[in-house]
Amino acid sequence: MKERLFHAIRQGNALEVEKLLKHNPSLVSEKDHRDSPGLVLATYYGHKDVTNVLLKHLEDVDTQDAAGNTALMGVCFKGYVEIAKLLIAKGAGINKKNFNGATALIFAATFGKNEICNLLLEKGANPNLKDDRGHTALDHAQMQGLSDTVFLLENFEF
Repeated sequence: MKERLFHAIRQGNALEVEKLLKHNPSLVSEKDHRDSPGLVLATYYGHKDVTNVLLKHLEDVDTQDAAGNTALMGVCFKGYVEIAKLLIAKGAGINKKNFNGATALIFAATFGKNEICNLLLEKGANPNLKDDRGHTALDHAQMQGLSDTVFLLENFEF
């Protein structure tokens, strides 16, 4: 049953995910063989419909994978703005850190996802948080040579 759920999540089959969770609600808390929760996988693959189904059944929107990454961190890395908005509306921890101290804003800045950077900042992301190497989101954008992201982070008005 667990394998069917994760296959449906990876395929973006929201109807199958809903059916499986109705039959066995506890599946929503399962993790796959790589220790990834279904919500993290659904958002990583950009499956908004599956994400919506999982969020109806989940209590913890900040469930973490083996590296401590949350679904919000994954969409910031990938650039899925609409799913980021959905997760934030459901209470995702904007300033939550993974096991290396990285935040969603650090991921968005590192990969030049400016629309998500702006969204996170508007919703209260702390640009001064540092990862375990002592780097902020601005530091990461500078290291990547992302001048537009650097400009956004340096000039955002709180």
